[in-house]
Amino acid sequence: MRCGLVQTEVLTRSSRASEVADACSALIDSGLESNFLARISDLGVGIRQQVWIDGHPVDFLIGDRLVVQIYGFEYHSSFSARRRDLDADARLVLLGYTVLRFGYRQVMFEWERVEAVIVTAVAQRIHLAGHERA
Repeated sequence: MRCGLVQTEVLTRSSRASEVADACSALIDSGLESNFLARISDLGVGIRQQVWIDGHPVDFLIGDRLVVQIYGFEYHSSFSARRRDLDADARLVLLGYTVLRFGYRQVMFEWERVEAVIVTAVAQRIHLAGHERA
């Protein structure tokens, strides 16, 4: 949708595609991110997309301090891309953020585990500013 390859009107023609279209926005970079957002949006906490932190966008920011990065194989298949991501994660941690990174297989086929990790982080209040780790 962001690239103009699919219009919302086309997606709303089927009920399942309509659910995904409701979760889509011009901020989402991939179908995988749309899928993630559609599934996690019932969490009951603020979720923002493509938030700029430390001069770089993060895929999702849950609450104040929980960064979720979603990656597919194509975008992150090179060593340099992986190194860039690790560097960005380290900088975010030093700034007080918790970074969770999930891949295609996890989001698409192991959703219960992904959801459990995020729900646990929220239950531990990791997503809130001022959260003190033991």
